[in-house]
Amino acid sequence: MTSVPTTAIVAAGDLHHLALRALVAAGASELQARATATALVAADMQGLASHGTSRVQMYAAHLAHGRVDGQAVPAVVSRRPAAILVDAADGFAFPACELATGEAVSAARQCGMAIAAVTNSHHFGAAAYHLEAVAEAGMVGLAMGNSPAAMPFAGGKRAIFGTNPIAACFPRRDAAPLMIDLSLSEVARGKIMLAAQQGKPIPSGWALDSEGRPTTDAREALQGSMLPAGGNKGAMLALIVELLVTALTGASFGAEADSFFVDAGNRPRLGQAFIAIDPGALAGQAVYFARVEALLEAVLADEGVRLPGARRQALAAQAQAQGVQIAASTLEQLRRLAGA
Repeated sequence: MTSVPTTAIVAAGDLHHLALRALVAAGASELQARATATALVAADMQGLASHGTSRVQMYAAHLAHGRVDGQAVPAVVSRRPAAILVDAADGFAFPACELATGEAVSAARQCGMAIAAVTNSHHFGAAAYHLEAVAEAGMVGLAMGNSPAAMPFAGGKRAIFGTNPIAACFPRRDAAPLMIDLSLSEVARGKIMLAAQQGKPIPSGWALDSEGRPTTDAREALQGSMLPAGGNKGAMLALIVELLVTALTGASFGAEADSFFVDAGNRPRLGQAFIAIDPGALAGQAVYFARVEALLEAVLADEGVRLPGARRQALAAQAQAQGVQIAASTLEQLRRLAGA
C-alpha cells in the first residue's frame, strides 16, 4: 500500500501567492493580504508552522465572521518625537506593525530611541519577525503584544492573560543579528492549535483543561488554559506586557478578546509595542559591537551552545534555496481557499 505524504515542499514564492490569494478570496484587501501572507510564509520558512500558513484558515474564518476588517488601512493617530501610536483599525496586525516598526526606526534615528505602539489590532504572529527591519537598520529592538486570555494569574485558575510574547533583536557587525523570541506561557499556544488540528497529544506540563486539571489532550487544552513559563515569574512578566500594550494604547485586555480559535466572536482589538534603540546614541556603535561580540564569544566557548535565532535563520536560508516544508493538509487547505 502506498503511503500518503504528510508533508509537502513548496517554493516560497508559490506559497506566498497561495496565501495571498486565499486571503483576498476571503475578503482581505491587497494591502492587508500581502503583509499578512509575507509574515506567515516567513514563519513557515523558519520552521514555525504554528505561526505560518496553517493560520490562513483561521484568518479567513475571522474575515467571514467580521472579526477582522479586511479593508482596514492602518494609520498614525498620535505622534510625538519619540512616541507614536498606530491604529490598526480592526484589520490584521501585520500591516499596522509594519507601519509601527518603520515609524519607530525613523524616530529613533532622530531621538536615539523611540516607541511605536499599535491599538485595535489582531494576532501578530511571531514577535521577532517584526524586529527584522529594526535589526536591518542597525538598531536594538524590543517587541511585545497581548493575546486573548489563555493563562491564569499567579495563584489563579481563570485565564486572564494571553501568552503575551516578547522578542528582542541585537544587530551584529559581521554576522546575522541575535534574535530572541519567547512566549510567556510554557509554549506558544499555536503549538497546541497545531497539535489539535493534527490530532496529536501534547506533553504534560503545557496546559490545563477547562476544570483546571493538567491535560495532554490538545483540544481540551484549547478549552482550558496555558501554564506560565517559570511559574509566578512568567505570570508577572505577562502582567508587565499586558499593561504596556493596553494601558498605554487603549487596546483591549486579553480577557476582553474572544479566543482566536473560534470563528465567530468579537473583534479582538489587541495591542502591540515596538521599541527601537540606536546604539550610537549611547556609548556608541564601536563600543556596542565590541561588547556584544565579547559576550557572545564567552557564550560560544561552551561546546553545544546555539545562539537564539540561529536555527530559524538557517532554516529560512534552506527554505529559500530548496523550498518550504509544510504539512500536506495545510497545502491542500490553502489551495482550496485560494480556488487553485
